Amino acid sequence: MREKILLVDDDVEFAGLAKKWLQKAGYEVLTAEDGKSGLRRVFSSRPNLVLLDANMPEMDGFEVCHRIRVMSDIPVIMVTVNGRTSDLLRGFDLGADDYMTKPLDFAELVARVAAILRRCSMEMEEEASESFHDGEVEVDWRSHQVYVRGKPVKLSPTEFNLLSCLIKNRGWIVTHEQLLQKVWGPHYVGDKSFVKLYIRYLRQKIEKDPHSPQLILTERGVGYRFAITREPIFSSK
Repeated sequence: MREKILLVDDDVEFAGLAKKWLQKAGYEVLTAEDGKSGLRRVFSSRPNLVLLDANMPEMDGFEVCHRIRVMSDIPVIMVTVNGRTSDLLRGFDLGADDYMTKPLDFAELVARVAAILRRCSMEMEEEASESFHDGEVEVDWRSHQVYVRGKPVKLSPTEFNLLSCLIKNRGWIVTHEQLLQKVWGPHYVGDKSFVKLYIRYLRQKIEKDPHSPQLILTERGVGYRFAITREPIFSSK
């Protein structure tokens, strides 16, 4: 069965080109020209991914993304004519999985769609597994044991939860606000000092050189990203 992509955009020319590229890549493409109808199609058609324009009249893409996230974890790529960092952060904080700026390269768009869908498939596999191993870091989710380059590393509960959050989103930016929400909870949102402090603790424990990190990478002004060193191995007993 082909994977379904819902394209929500009031720019008819862009939507037409994006649809052709996605169909050529083998996807079934559904369309909506405004936020409200797009939101209805999300819940009536159950797409595998939503490609969402941020700048639409009445209900904009940010509001649509927020409403999707209240009810679903369907991956969302936001597209906008604005390349402002504030818009990018807002999109990520609302739960967008990726963010692209128009005009864009449609080949890159197709590649990002494929990458996100592949990541979702890996996450489903990971949820059914008991451990993760990528050649550098090994994590046993149940026992909370961590090994780095074959040696055991003792982490505090907060450090373990932070590392887990980064690993489960490896290759992708996780913003400061997302980390605060997922690791510390809503009462800490807005206080980036917790994130920076514990990132420093983690780097001291898992990096070969904490001053030149190769695993936990800083995306300046946005957040952090766990590097992909090789295809991970998941295992279950």
